[in-house]
Amino acid sequence: MNLSLHSSPHMKTDNRVNRIMLAVIFALIPGILACIHFFGWGVLINISLAIITAMAAEALMLRLRKRPIKPFLLDGSALVTAILLGVAIPSLAPWWIPVLGAAFALIIAKHLYGGLGYNPFNPAMVGYAMLLIAFPREMTLWLTPELHDLTFLDNLRYTFLEQLPANWTLDGLTAATPLDAVKTQLAQNLTLTEIHQGSTELFGMISAHGWEWINLLFMLGGLVLIYMRVISWHIPLAMLTTLFLVSGLFHLNDPDAFTSPLFHLFSGATMLGAFFIATDPVTAAATNRGRIIFGIGIGLLLYIIRTWGGYPDAVAFAVLLMNMAVPTIDYYTRPRVFGESRD
Repeated sequence: MNLSLHSSPHMKTDNRVNRIMLAVIFALIPGILACIHFFGWGVLINISLAIITAMAAEALMLRLRKRPIKPFLLDGSALVTAILLGVAIPSLAPWWIPVLGAAFALIIAKHLYGGLGYNPFNPAMVGYAMLLIAFPREMTLWLTPELHDLTFLDNLRYTFLEQLPANWTLDGLTAATPLDAVKTQLAQNLTLTEIHQGSTELFGMISAHGWEWINLLFMLGGLVLIYMRVISWHIPLAMLTTLFLVSGLFHLNDPDAFTSPLFHLFSGATMLGAFFIATDPVTAAATNRGRIIFGIGIGLLLYIIRTWGGYPDAVAFAVLLMNMAVPTIDYYTRPRVFGESRD
């Protein structure tokens, strides 16, 4: 195939894939450390299992597709997918959950569409959504933040053998996430005032206990990526502003039936989604105007699914639904080529 070389000037950029992925991994570290602090060593075990599986699946698929293995393994894209998936999985999930999710993400969501650059959906979120739909019980085994004394070996034993220390039960260690608990109790016709009074352990200073710190640290990591120009500000700002405004309107209208904007912003995977998942350069909109529309769509869907849908934390589904809209968004927001008419 003959490739045409256009005339100069040519723009040279240092933003190679491996450097971008490395920056993303460093920015994720504070949030991951907070997850380990609040939910135990299971988070690290899940991430490790997802990384091993993702790298093996990447190498296998590259070999089957007769593509060079080393450059693609070293670009860091499979590593980032595995980390994003691993940190989203409950810390007491059995070993086969991160393994199955990572394999599905890399094989089905990435390589069956042609590999890096061709996948229309975020691979980590495809793997996560598959696990959430297929294995709902295992995907809800979240430890109560800080209220456990499981050691690394305790976590390792449960991950591979599903055995807890003597006199400890799964029901005593795990609890619904604040988003899940609030949604369930609101459905039982309790008011938010009654939920606050009856479940004080769910809430922290501004949002959900434990989750507010995790979200804050993911947000700080994301702001560093914006400062380094690894990601643009358009998607996070549009998504978070939309979520804030919509949740604020409903909360102002009925503060006992709809949670506050801060609760939505600093609960669940909001900041992880805004700065690290929705900003995936492959599956997000290509233009700045398109990115704003893409972010608004995610923020709106996130609130709708959380409030009236079947899943209390809807980041994965909101991102995947907007991934479907990206070709249309790009079509209507692409800049006009110089010299061409609007028609």
